[in-house]
Amino acid sequence: MNTDSPNIDTATARALIAANPDVLVVDVRTPAEFETAHIGGAINLPLDQVDAHLRRIVADAGGRMLLICQSGGRATQAHKKLCEAGLPDAVVLTGGMNAWIASGAPVVRGRQRWSLERQVRLVAGGIVLASIVADLWLPGARFAGAFVGAGLVFAGLTDTCAMGMLLSRLPYNRGAGADVDAALACIRRPGRSAA
Repeated sequence: MNTDSPNIDTATARALIAANPDVLVVDVRTPAEFETAHIGGAINLPLDQVDAHLRRIVADAGGRMLLICQSGGRATQAHKKLCEAGLPDAVVLTGGMNAWIASGAPVVRGRQRWSLERQVRLVAGGIVLASIVADLWLPGARFAGAFVGAGLVFAGLTDTCAMGMLLSRLPYNRGAGADVDAALACIRRPGRSAA
């Protein structure tokens, strides 16, 4: 089965949503990221919940699904998992919310929070800087920075991010929390329309 992600740009996504009110926009970012800004009518089903409920999503899904995250990486991961599990009728928004907002498309805004990608850059940079400074007094501390650097290279090569997955579990990133049961109910509900 082909698990390459069929990507669509913002203009195509907007046309798809406008032409078919049953298109389900599934945002796989953390609840806090979703709370900051999301597409009207989208449901929040964080990537870790896609993993946890994969069989149910595939069994209940009906119709076209547009997957979105901050920049496209997590949505692509969700797409691959859904395709491998037998749900091929999903597309990924190229560039994610970054591209959606940059194009001037409408968003629902809430409490502003840092994106997960920004948090990863802060934590990774902080660890590297701290390890170099600490190495002045504790020889060998620089290897913590090297470990983080190796992790970032691995994340780039595999399009996964262990640090991001860990940070997504922090209370800050949970926000009000995703209502997984409501999101899963939307997936199987026919005749969905944008809210």
